Amino acid sequence: MAKAGKIERISGPVVEAYLPDARLYDVVKVGNEKLLGEIIKITGTTSVIQVYEDTSGLKPEEPVVSTGSPLSVELGPGILQNIYDGIQRPLQYIEEVTGGVYITRGIDAPALDKKKKWEFKATAKKGDKIKKGDVIGTVQETDLIEHRIMSPMEGRIESIKSGKYTIEEEVASVSFEGKKYPLTMVQRWFVRKSRPVVEKFPPNIPLVTGQRIIDTFFPIAKGGTAAIPGPFGSGKTVTQQSLAKYSDTQIVVYVGCGERGNEMTEVLKEFPHLKDPNTGKPLMMRTVLIANTSNMPVAAREASIYTGVTIAEYFRDMGYDVALMADSTSRWAEAMREIGGRLEEMPGEEGYPAYLARRLAEFYERAGRVRCLGTEDRYGSVSIIGAVSPPGGDISEPVSQNTLRVTKVFLALDASLAYRRHFPAINWLKSYTLYTDALEEYFAGNVSSDFSKLTKDAMVLLQKEAELQEVVQLVGPDALPEKEQAILLITKMLREDYLQQNAFSDVDARCELSKQYEMLKTIMRFGERTNSALDLGVQLKRIQELEVIAQIGRMKEIADMKEFDKLQKKEDSSFDKLR
Repeated sequence: MAKAGKIERISGPVVEAYLPDARLYDVVKVGNEKLLGEIIKITGTTSVIQVYEDTSGLKPEEPVVSTGSPLSVELGPGILQNIYDGIQRPLQYIEEVTGGVYITRGIDAPALDKKKKWEFKATAKKGDKIKKGDVIGTVQETDLIEHRIMSPMEGRIESIKSGKYTIEEEVASVSFEGKKYPLTMVQRWFVRKSRPVVEKFPPNIPLVTGQRIIDTFFPIAKGGTAAIPGPFGSGKTVTQQSLAKYSDTQIVVYVGCGERGNEMTEVLKEFPHLKDPNTGKPLMMRTVLIANTSNMPVAAREASIYTGVTIAEYFRDMGYDVALMADSTSRWAEAMREIGGRLEEMPGEEGYPAYLARRLAEFYERAGRVRCLGTEDRYGSVSIIGAVSPPGGDISEPVSQNTLRVTKVFLALDASLAYRRHFPAINWLKSYTLYTDALEEYFAGNVSSDFSKLTKDAMVLLQKEAELQEVVQLVGPDALPEKEQAILLITKMLREDYLQQNAFSDVDARCELSKQYEMLKTIMRFGERTNSALDLGVQLKRIQELEVIAQIGRMKEIADMKEFDKLQKKEDSSFDKLR
């Protein structure tokens, strides 16, 4: 452990201290109140510390003591259903201890309950040779999630026994090179270092979100990255909550990074009441919330992203698919900008630090679908979906542009769509995905061989509609030829009957891939039959009067897939009667 030192200078969240023998990224306790901080720069015997708490009242000459270890998180049973601040202090525990709603400065709160006993079931036995990452036992942490206890080292198991233990009690012992080591159910990990894996796989399996506009037109790969930029009120938080609730992942890590207090309060209130659509159990049973609002210290906001992704990697290493929601990375970048200014660093574009692009890339790089450490084949993934809040919705600013360089999916939220109550408010003309080619084989084999063709044809129609709308605004729709009027009819069905989803409907809130295909196929078949009827001389007016159009509009509420066959047959018979 480094020797004790003393404060030399204070500048907001940044403190300079005389601290000999210090190491970069060590956690220190600053001042008489022992405020937590992290060494981010060393010049001779002077250490520059970013403090994770309010520094008002600190004075020069107050003591500074290094803990001798870097900023780490505790990983073990008890993480799920917890609500942490940016440096993994449980908010509920703090409230119980202090009796108030505010985080007391300098409070030392254990990340995991050290007194609670967990039912440990050994899966390994005495004499087994194990490798680093092997599962030696399990704990049923919640009704939904089995917590797998992984060995942090290799060796031979000397003793192991099922039973009730606290996370710090010895559950097994391992011998390695003649020495015996105790194993507990908790381990610590440095948050700025990604956890090791055996192999990373290409992104060729989709993250099924249940949102038609995403899964059909802008799919995200499992273990992939996505950015959701948009102005205030366009639905970033709503979209992320929908993805957290309905995506086919087992674990959700939601990082509220610098969002407004009222938005984070809404998340904290709603998540415990949300039901997991697969089991009907509370969604919190497979969720970890990390809350850091805009009025909390900026240094802790910067750390909250790393805390969240380290927890996500831990559950990935158990073999789970994890979705990490970061809301929003713009506030994280603002924290870096403020700390950079306090350090008197040379600013980059718009005052952001010159290393902004590298930090963003390092964060999103920790996503991926991998083969986990261990003897047996175990696969997991971390998918990172980050919201970006550009001022005024201007995505030409540095955070948005650097995010777009490293993420593969761009879901552009449109305030005008949100104001028209079109949800999800994702603009289909401005968004894109780079996973289309990688996922085409999966969709062809697991959904339908013509699924990709249908999506491309539908997107061509939507792009054509945008061109026609310019003409319509000048001369009106009646001036268009009937073929082009028919395009407007079909694209209206695509927009209102396919792209829009009702989050309050039990049937429509989540849409499986098979249903997405049948819905899109029904609309595109209607378009083909319309064009054929127009070629035979049928007036568009007669087609617009068909009853089947209203039935297509209600197909999003169809739960039984057999009903789509009936609907498509009715579609065909309706056109046959027009001849």
